[in-house]
Amino acid sequence: MLIVTTDTVSEHKIIETLGLVRGATVRAKHIGTDIVASLKQLVGGELTGYSSLLAGAREQAIDRMIADATAKGANAIVGMRMQTSSIAKGSSEIVAYGTAVRLGTSE
Repeated sequence: MLIVTTDTVSEHKIIETLGLVRGATVRAKHIGTDIVASLKQLVGGELTGYSSLLAGAREQAIDRMIADATAKGANAIVGMRMQTSSIAKGSSEIVAYGTAVRLGTSE
């Protein structure tokens, strides 16, 4: 599945627009990660536990968006975006969304 943040794909023509596709996940922090993060804030540096948590959440949201696009018969997603929001203390929602399309070659 080709995924781009642009509205067009060079050397390809959009032959059908299939509509909005999205994937989302909600993740909560782990108490162990919070303890390590609190200690890390004393000395500075990357909070790798949180980075890893969010990276996994982004991948899962993208995978779910791809599954939605595949179910619609798409071979690409254009205009892809991601959004993160806090929905409760200690948890965040990650949403990936875009427009499912079928591409052909430009001639």
